[in-house]
Amino acid sequence: MAGDCNGRRRQRPNILITGTPGTGKSTTASALAEATNLRHICIGDLVKEKNLHSGWDDELECYIIDEDLVCDELEDVMEGGGNIVDYHGCDFFPERWFDRVVVLQTENSILYDRLTKRGYSGTKLTNNIECEIFQVLLDEARDSYREEIVVALQSNTIEDISNNVTSLTDWIRTWQP
Repeated sequence: MAGDCNGRRRQRPNILITGTPGTGKSTTASALAEATNLRHICIGDLVKEKNLHSGWDDELECYIIDEDLVCDELEDVMEGGGNIVDYHGCDFFPERWFDRVVVLQTENSILYDRLTKRGYSGTKLTNNIECEIFQVLLDEARDSYREEIVVALQSNTIEDISNNVTSLTDWIRTWQP
């Protein structure tokens, strides 16, 4: 149901783009936002800008996200619709927020190269490669959202990303609340 708890219906869809770091979430979300005039919300940036975390994890070299604060921050924006949320996790977002959940997937050798170019090493690199191998985020999405709104898309090349943006743009244009 594309609506909020007050029975109002969104006029534009909300999309979650998730996947292991390095699968092209931000690139895809930015291009899709540009093509559709939907708002791109990068959760990592939001967490930093609004201090929606409980500190820094030295081993994984990232902020420890406060999921409740993130959800509180986004509630009104998500009710309004027209958002593309970009984050490497998905199980803490309310199911009612999303009309489509996109899980980007990348071949392991390509992902390894992308992550090492970003400076990932040690535990952080291993954890992310294993996450992709075992399709952790696809399973998380399927466990957290209705099966019919979850779609897995390959994101190995620029052409894949372009095709994904085109197919998602077409979906947005035909979406009905």
